[in-house]
Amino acid sequence: MVRTVEVLLDEAADVAVREAWRRLADAGLPSQARHRSPTNSPHLTLASCGELTAPIRWELAEVAAALPLAVRFTGVVRFERPTSVLAWALDLDRALADLHGRVWEAVSSDSRPEALNPFHEPGRWSPHVTLGRTRRAGAFADRRIPELLPAPPLSVRLTTLRSYDTETGALEVLGPRA
Repeated sequence: MVRTVEVLLDEAADVAVREAWRRLADAGLPSQARHRSPTNSPHLTLASCGELTAPIRWELAEVAAALPLAVRFTGVVRFERPTSVLAWALDLDRALADLHGRVWEAVSSDSRPEALNPFHEPGRWSPHVTLGRTRRAGAFADRRIPELLPAPPLSVRLTTLRSYDTETGALEVLGPRA
């Protein structure tokens, strides 16, 4: 089982990302729009672990209390690891690095090292919101693909911390302690 720790975008950014998804799908390219699950929504993945234990939840409640957080998109980015990914990158400023570091500390403090995704480690993590993903290598290599996309909004707010259970498909909002 894998549990992700993600943060949702404000409404305007959510709409912009969904428009990018639609444009990719309309062009016949891999797009997150093709994932019809009701749990599929634009988000930024901060970390993943095997389970959300009580100590992890305690720390994540503190992180949730720090939201919303203003961030900025910086443009289109592509990854080839082990899948092809097209995304909008986010500026890893001090506030976002701090938020991510706190989440990493929370999940790594009470998880087996092999349960953690090394791509989420501070220093290796590339903050992005996925627009399209496929197992086909080089699927987004066409230099004209960015021209299909709307411009990402400059100002974005990260609003809600949540977790996704990859085994059950369940979503859970991770709120601040009451």
